[in-house]
Amino acid sequence: MTVVEIGALVLLGGVAGFINVLSAGGSMLTLPLLMFLGLPPQVANGTNRVAITLQSVTAVGSFFRGGHGNLGVSLRLAIPAILGSLLGAWIATWISREVFEFVLVAAMIGASAFMLLPQPQLDTRPLTPDRLGPVIYLAMFLIGLYGGFIQVGVGALFIVVLYRMLRIDLRQVNVFKVAIILLYTLPALAIFAINDQVWWGTGLLLATGNITGAMLAVKVNMGPKGAQWIKWLTLVMVAAILVRLIFY
Repeated sequence: MTVVEIGALVLLGGVAGFINVLSAGGSMLTLPLLMFLGLPPQVANGTNRVAITLQSVTAVGSFFRGGHGNLGVSLRLAIPAILGSLLGAWIATWISREVFEFVLVAAMIGASAFMLLPQPQLDTRPLTPDRLGPVIYLAMFLIGLYGGFIQVGVGALFIVVLYRMLRIDLRQVNVFKVAIILLYTLPALAIFAINDQVWWGTGLLLATGNITGAMLAVKVNMGPKGAQWIKWLTLVMVAAILVRLIFY
């Protein structure tokens, strides 16, 4: 791997870690990058989970040290997501390259379109266990299934469930989101690793950037205005990557 490729992994990993914690779409940058660097799609998909895992560990630890976590509710939401991720990751290990690339492009377009929709201003309130029910648990299973399969745009799905359905404020959405993602990514990563679809060295290089971006994002998330502008940065970069993917 060249110095330029290493620099690209660390730099884009930093941008992705920042985006993943604050909003959605970081994997829309890193997954295509890994493919452009020559990793087969399934291996890129598995290797990306190394960075997602370590980025999530960093964000969760920072949030909990700051008193912003809720372990009990996070675990309740994560259990169905874990079950879904095991199934999703297993499916991802054996599908064809052509199907995976089609799903990747479709997911990037869908996530980008969702990010362009105006965010409604809702009356939010803290999340307590009594507000959880079968519909929410089913939604968590389906998000885990999708996230285990590809991860791209998962943050947008969490916004639908946690913000629009459960009406949690967006800062707390980010806190719950990273905790659930950490818990369901661990078994998904294990599935990819068992199937020899993880390049650990490349994943750790990418994770170096993701961790740095996640640490910065935690501070921004708890600031007075958050980082609403981040979606525009993501969309500009994703547009360029989509053009490259379609002609890849």
